[in-house]
Amino acid sequence: MVNVAYPVNTFSITPFLVGTSLILVTAVSALAYFLIGKSEEYKELKASFDKMINSFNELDEQAKLIVKTDLELNKTQEELDRRLKGLNTLQKLSRTMSMTLDEQEIFQKINKDLLSELGFASALVLTNEENGALLTRVNIGIDPSRQERIQAELTADTQFLGALRDGMTFSSLNSSQKTRARIVQLFETEHFILSPLLTQRGVAGALFVGNRYNAPAVNEGDEELIAILAGQLAQSIENSQLFEQVYRSTRTLETKVNDRTRELSHALKEVETISKKKSEFISAVSHELRTPLTSIKGYASILMTGKVGAIPDAVKERLAKINTHSDNLVKLINDLLDISRIESGRVEMKALPQNVVPMLENIADLLTPQLRDKGVTLKLNIPADLPLIEYDASQLDRVFINLIGNAIKFTPAQGTITVNGHPNLERAEALFEVADTGIGIPKEDLSKLFDEFFRVDNEINMKVKGTGLGLALAKNIVEAHFGRMWVTSEVGHGTIFHFAIPFQHKPKETKKTRKLTDDL
Repeated sequence: MVNVAYPVNTFSITPFLVGTSLILVTAVSALAYFLIGKSEEYKELKASFDKMINSFNELDEQAKLIVKTDLELNKTQEELDRRLKGLNTLQKLSRTMSMTLDEQEIFQKINKDLLSELGFASALVLTNEENGALLTRVNIGIDPSRQERIQAELTADTQFLGALRDGMTFSSLNSSQKTRARIVQLFETEHFILSPLLTQRGVAGALFVGNRYNAPAVNEGDEELIAILAGQLAQSIENSQLFEQVYRSTRTLETKVNDRTRELSHALKEVETISKKKSEFISAVSHELRTPLTSIKGYASILMTGKVGAIPDAVKERLAKINTHSDNLVKLINDLLDISRIESGRVEMKALPQNVVPMLENIADLLTPQLRDKGVTLKLNIPADLPLIEYDASQLDRVFINLIGNAIKFTPAQGTITVNGHPNLERAEALFEVADTGIGIPKEDLSKLFDEFFRVDNEINMKVKGTGLGLALAKNIVEAHFGRMWVTSEVGHGTIFHFAIPFQHKPKETKKTRKLTDDL
């Protein structure tokens, strides 16, 4: 076979190839563009899918968290409800405990219902006795034989009691393993709280509460509630004991006061009897002395006149002394009689509403010679508007004469005596003062100044004789007018006698019965 070579037409094949290539390139480009678009769409879809998965996971976590939170909230709510119920129970208990001071009644408030509301099944309240032993006051849910064992073992365990006295609380939540095991074995409870009863005077005892194995474990809230209960119980016990002590002390004091009152009443009756006998004795003796004194004074006067014969001057001088001393004795007897009659209520004060100024002016005139001889000035400071006073003029002038006379005696030359008067409207009385610039009275003698026959130990009293009855009589007269008298003084700065007279006498039914038996 003859191979015939045909010539290739390059001009016709080449355009075909070029066209085909262009189509192929266009197709590939279109495919590549399509694939690239799909790839981007895939990426976007994958990103959306991943985002959706993440969102789903987040929602799942949030759902789990919500469920967990809800469970915790329910648990917390249950715990809060339990604690709120316990607090309400304790509030009611506190209110009822505060209404009683009977110790036995206080312990009766700790009952099974209260314990149940607090979430416990058994309880034991122990108190300290004076001998150091523990005494069971409340037992709920514990066998009596076990109670005696608990009581005996705790009393014997000084270390454990010492911890309680130090204020330590034991519970199944916070106790050491050894302590927890011992309490569980002793009380036969799995969950427990043992709290001391603390008072201001120390530990009064202990409070135990517990639950068995199938009950929920105690928590801090339970510890707080039982601590509050123990505090309330301890305070109520202390209040009850304090009340009992006060009650016993009051009864003892009342008994002593009654005994002492009877003793004082008996002593007062004896004093009144003695005072009455003294007054009667003084009155009788004074009457008996007046008769011979009157005779002595009369005979001395007759002898001094010379009616029985001439009397030498030396005898006359002695007779004059007899006469003077007789006058002094008569004044002494009269004062004694007056004091006796006033104290015994046998003098009736003829009190009339009067102005005191005229009486004081008459007294000033009467005492002018003594004032002039001593060189002493008397001032009367009585306001013109001083209300009228109900008084017996024949008695009250003796008070002023006595006080002013004393002031003259103890005031040196160029001294001043001032009589002041002013109303005390709050007490419806007139206040008077007799003040001098004399030598004054020692502080230790002021309380005895109004005693009968008392005289201050000073140089003037040693030179000038006196009876020591003037101030006692003045005070009795003031008190017979339902008034009061007192004195203030300072050595070297003078003395002030104060006395008050009511504007009006007290109603007749409050007066003592007084009869006028004037023997002067």
